[in-house]
Amino acid sequence: MQESKSYKPRDVAGKLARTFLHNPLTPVLGVFLLIIGYISLEIMPREEDPQISVAGGTIIVPMPGATPREVENIIVNPLERKIKEIKGVEHIYGIAMANVGIVNVMYYIGEDREKANLNLYDKVMQNMDLLPKGAMQPLVKPFDVDIDIPIVTIDFYRKPGSKISETDLFKLVRDVQQRLNRIENVSKTAIKGGSREQYNIQVDLGKLSGYHLSLGQIVQAIKALAVNVPDVKGRTEDGKLVIFGVKNAIESIKDVQNLIVAQYMGSPIYLKNVASVTAGSDIQNYKKVLMTQREGEKFSELHDAVTLELGKLAGSNAVVIADEIKEHLKALEPKLKEMGVGYMLTRDYGKRADDAVNELVSHILITIAIIAVMLIFFLGWKESLIVTFTVPAILAITLFIAYLSGQTINRITLFAFLLSLGLLVDAAIIVIENIHRHLHAHDAVDKDIDEIMVQATDEIGAPTNIATLAIILTMVPMAFVGGMMGQFMKPIPENVPVALVASLVVAYIFTPYLGRRLLKKPHMHHHHHHWNKEKPQPEGGAK
Repeated sequence: MQESKSYKPRDVAGKLARTFLHNPLTPVLGVFLLIIGYISLEIMPREEDPQISVAGGTIIVPMPGATPREVENIIVNPLERKIKEIKGVEHIYGIAMANVGIVNVMYYIGEDREKANLNLYDKVMQNMDLLPKGAMQPLVKPFDVDIDIPIVTIDFYRKPGSKISETDLFKLVRDVQQRLNRIENVSKTAIKGGSREQYNIQVDLGKLSGYHLSLGQIVQAIKALAVNVPDVKGRTEDGKLVIFGVKNAIESIKDVQNLIVAQYMGSPIYLKNVASVTAGSDIQNYKKVLMTQREGEKFSELHDAVTLELGKLAGSNAVVIADEIKEHLKALEPKLKEMGVGYMLTRDYGKRADDAVNELVSHILITIAIIAVMLIFFLGWKESLIVTFTVPAILAITLFIAYLSGQTINRITLFAFLLSLGLLVDAAIIVIENIHRHLHAHDAVDKDIDEIMVQATDEIGAPTNIATLAIILTMVPMAFVGGMMGQFMKPIPENVPVALVASLVVAYIFTPYLGRRLLKKPHMHHHHHHWNKEKPQPEGGAK
C-alpha cells in the first residue's frame, strides 16, 4: 500500500477516485442512487407535453346605452393606457361595441400566471374612479390554460331501446360530474351537449298587443320567479316570440301559467292569457354532441350524446387522475347499464402520456443495451459492464434532481435524456480506457493496482472536465430562447447540463471502484536485466 500513496492526485477526478476506492459506503451510494432514480421515475407527474405558462385575461365593462364610439373613447382607450403600465404585458386588444367595452390582455409566455392575474385585477380596481358615470362594475376574467384543456372526455349516450329521456340523461351526467369532481387534483369539469329541463313560454304577440302589454313586462314578471334573467329569442315563423325561463321557485306549469303579468281594467292578466307554457327541454339550445362508433370497417349511425370534460390542476399526474376517473366509471357501470346508458372515453390524455413516457423509457433502455454490446468489442466485457452501470446511475441522479425542481416527466424531458445519453458514457469510457491502458503498460507489474486506478483517473480529469464544460455551454443558450418554443424546449437546458455533471461525478467515483474489483493486471514475464528497448515484450504472456 505504500506505493499507492506515492501518487498525489492533482485534479478533482483523482481525489474522488482515491476517496471512494476503498470506502465501504461506495456500493451503498450506488444502490441508493438507482433506488431514488426508480422512485423518481414512478412518482414524477407524467404528461405528454411540458406545461407552458400562458397568462392573460379579459376585462368586460358594460355601459348601457353607450354607442361603440363612446365606449371606445371613454372605456377602451383609457383602460388600454392603464394596462400598458403593467410589466410583462405583450399584447392588448380592445373591442368597442354598443353597450359594452372588452379589453383582452396577453402576457409574455413564461410570466407567472398567478402574479399576472393579480396585477391585472389590481390595476383595474385601482382605476375604478376613472370609469365614466353610467359604467357598470368591470368584470375581470383571467385565462387558465392549465385547467381549461381537458385530460379526459367521456361521451354518455342512450343505448338502443333505452327509455331514459334526454333531460334525464343530462341530469344523470350532472350527477356523475359531481361525483368525479371530488377526485383529488381534478379541476375544471364541464358538460357539453344534452338537454336541460326547463319551462318553455311561447308568447302570442297578437294577444300581447290586444292587452296593451310590452314584452318587457313579461320579462320582469318572469324575473320574479327565475334565478336567471330569461333569454329572449327572435320571432318564430308563426309570429310568436319565445321566452325561456329557468326553473327556480317554479314547481309546476300552473305556477308559471298563473303568473300575474299586469292589471287591465281592474282585472289581473295572467301569463296563460297571452302565452302557452309547456314543460320540456331547452329548445333554444342549438348545440349538440353527435357521436359515431367504429365497428370493424363500418361506422354506426350518428346518435346524440352528452360529453363530460375533466381537467387537472397544474403539475399533477395526468396518469394517476385518468386511472382514478376510470375506476369511478367502472363502479358506476351497473347503474348506467340498468338505465340503458352507455359511455365511451373519447379522450384519455393519461393513457397517451403514459404510453409516450413508457415508449421513450424503452428507447433509452435499448440505447443502453446497444452501448453495452458495442463496448464489449472495443474494450472487453468487464469494461463494458462498468460503463453500462454508470448510465442508469447518471439518469437516476438527473431524474431525482428534476423531481426536486418540480418538473414533470414528458416527451421533452425524456428527449433531453436521450439527447444526453451518448454524451453520458463519454467520461466513463475515457476513464475505463485509460485504466485499461495503464494496466497493460510494461511497468504495470511494478505498480500497485490502487495507484494505477487513481493515477489513470486523475490523468484524464482536467481535459474531460473542460470537454464536458464546453458541451454544457453549447446547451446554455437554449435556456434564453423566448416565446412558446423556449417554454417547450426548456427541459433540455435544464436537464442535459445536470446529466453531464452527474456523468463526471459517477465516472470518477464508480469507474475506479468497479475497475479495482473487476479488472486484473495481465501476468507478464518481466526480466529487468534482459529488457530490449527495440523489441518490447508482449503485454500478455503465459504465466
